[in-house]
Amino acid sequence: MIPYANVAQLRSGLDNGEFSAEELAYFYLSRIEAATDLNCFITVDQEGVIAAAKNADKAIAKKNVGPLTGIPIAHKDLFCTKGLLTSCASHMLNNFIAPYDATVVDRLRKAGAVTLGKTNMDEFAMGSSNETSFYGAVKNPWDRTRVPGGSSGGSAAAVAAGLAAACTGSDTGGSIRQPASFCGVTGLKPTYGRVSRYGMIAFASSLDQGGPLASTASDAGTILNAIEGYDPNDSTSAIAEATDCHSVSPALKIGIPSQYWNDLSSSLTKVLEEARLTLESLGHQFVPVELPHTNAATAAYYVIAGAEASTNLSRYDGVRYGHRAASAESLENLYQVSRSEGFGSEVKRRILTGTYALSVGYYEAYYLKAQQIRRLIRQDFLDAFLEADVILTPVAPSTAFKRNELIEDPIVMYQQDIYTTPASLAGLPALSLPCGFSGQMPVGMQLIGPHFGEASLLNLGREYQNETDWHVRHPESGDD
Repeated sequence: MIPYANVAQLRSGLDNGEFSAEELAYFYLSRIEAATDLNCFITVDQEGVIAAAKNADKAIAKKNVGPLTGIPIAHKDLFCTKGLLTSCASHMLNNFIAPYDATVVDRLRKAGAVTLGKTNMDEFAMGSSNETSFYGAVKNPWDRTRVPGGSSGGSAAAVAAGLAAACTGSDTGGSIRQPASFCGVTGLKPTYGRVSRYGMIAFASSLDQGGPLASTASDAGTILNAIEGYDPNDSTSAIAEATDCHSVSPALKIGIPSQYWNDLSSSLTKVLEEARLTLESLGHQFVPVELPHTNAATAAYYVIAGAEASTNLSRYDGVRYGHRAASAESLENLYQVSRSEGFGSEVKRRILTGTYALSVGYYEAYYLKAQQIRRLIRQDFLDAFLEADVILTPVAPSTAFKRNELIEDPIVMYQQDIYTTPASLAGLPALSLPCGFSGQMPVGMQLIGPHFGEASLLNLGREYQNETDWHVRHPESGDD
């Protein structure tokens, strides 16, 4: 079996009888066991994997096969999985066994995918480096001294290292796209509302969105088709047509916003310029667009996300579920000690920041002002899409940085999201694609589309990947 096979290749192998789903499951379990130093997984469900694989083999024998039947995937550990630990990489939920499946998990299971386990992440999805996890930092398979990005770093690293054919992730301000760029894989943040949030542990409810991390744009589209669609259990779920991920991309006008390129390093600029020339050679036209409020996006995002986190995480109080302090002198003390012990420093920082922004006397100055900026950013994009079909930008201001390099400087860490937060605030779909290397580390480009424009992004991404081989480059491994 190919160590880094994509979903389409595995589908072909299963359908042609080159291997069984059970053999495939054992193959991936052995790879996960051999790469424990990467710390990609919090939970590996060995018994469940084999049982699901055997069921997949029965379905294949009966020719009852879908695109994902027997395909090994993994879920970011904020999607509830019935009977399995769902920790959100936090001490607070270190003992939480979900009683039901998230809609994303349920739909992938019904599509025949085999769940390998739950991937590591930044605690409660708060982080840009995967260093805030209660279970320890994830390492980047391209360079184990570097971070994989966050907060979906475990999922991105698992795909990059060939430990799963694809993974789910979540993106609040860049948590699918930035790790995809750092690890050299493909990651899609769908339009807000395209994918149900039911059963996905909330960080910032008006921003959170689940999506796929995979080797290729085609695979990401296959996963998206399985998980998208209206869900009555999610009040923010949108009614929209299914994404057509397999049409031929017409000649597009691709916007280049100057605001995203002003402070980019020369090495990243060179890589992205080569990607632009490739797309231009495929018949696409580039036009300048303006997104004038981009520089305000990061500040507005962290005010809004912190405020919503303050509200969402208030439920973890040591009484209902989650971590409870062993001894407490009073109910108030139980709340204080349980939350102090259960949450890590970054989560506490964001709760405190959000609570402050919502407090009397500061609501208008911070939270309300941030929402007004959010509206301006959304309008910037709506105006830009009058001139362009898709927008091309960097994903991150650098390649993967060293572990412990930024963890003590939260402001600099937050600035890693400068190119991803605007699309999140506007609720737009955005795709991160591998497009080259700076030094020995992968670089991604970001394609942003209008609301429910995932088809254009994925088809353009597939067209680009048919012309380039950046997405089939893999970290060196002893068993390759």
